[in-house]
Amino acid sequence: MIENAPKFDPVKYKKTTLEQWESAAEAWHRWGTLLTTWLDYPTQVMLDMASIGPGSHVLDIAAGAGDQTMVVAERIGKQGRVLATDISPSILEFAAARASQAGFGNVETQTLDGEELSTLKKGSFDAAISRVGMIYFPDQQRALAGMHHALKEGGKVAAMVYSTAERNGFFSIPVSIIRRRAMLPPPLPGQPGPFSLGGDGVLEDALRKAGFKNVEVKVIDAPLCVPTAIECLNFEKESFGALHQMLSGLADAEKEAAWVEIEEELQKFQTADGFSGPCEFVIAAGTK
Repeated sequence: MIENAPKFDPVKYKKTTLEQWESAAEAWHRWGTLLTTWLDYPTQVMLDMASIGPGSHVLDIAAGAGDQTMVVAERIGKQGRVLATDISPSILEFAAARASQAGFGNVETQTLDGEELSTLKKGSFDAAISRVGMIYFPDQQRALAGMHHALKEGGKVAAMVYSTAERNGFFSIPVSIIRRRAMLPPPLPGQPGPFSLGGDGVLEDALRKAGFKNVEVKVIDAPLCVPTAIECLNFEKESFGALHQMLSGLADAEKEAAWVEIEEELQKFQTADGFSGPCEFVIAAGTK
């Protein structure tokens, strides 16, 4: 019976992930203002931990629509450069357009799987960053090995991930409701996901295992603050492709019922001053 137990299929998972982000690319870009406001402080902490400054050459892995790429571009100035990579070509089109509109001539984009960074020129970057991207890599050590390869000696890597499900109710509550309603099994061993690197010491140990030294970790409280729970619901409904994938086996009426329950549960974070959804990030940095 054990031999016939379901096994995680990384190839199928990557195919599904690519489809999700191709589908959600426009919505993720459209919600960019919210992302900028919400993630500004933890992003600045991540860039500080990576020692990114004027003239730095930076690799941005799983860059998405480029919100943090623009922050990097501003920091590094005209003498620096940032290469934004992502598995989704459609989402990178938004990043490239945003850089062009902002007048950043120091931004390049390249469609590239985060586990294939060894194809980049060895030792060509001062820093490598990944903002809430590594959690979705099936082989996180391969991704980190690629970052190590791409960095110069003394270069730094910094990654930001969600901490535990218990500390990220804005996201974990919808996931748990959908999992229950769709009767989905627990994640398989080795399967990546939003909280796969959030446990105590997990991200830190991953960096050390990949050969990075002087690893430091910071935990940042970053609640998702918007006017209403409805806005949070719409944000997740429109741009979180993984939630739609989890719902795909349900009939339309069942999907709608799930969203109704999610809205009801999110209302518990509504206050007189607005909606404040619990969110906590772990940021770890290490040196090659």
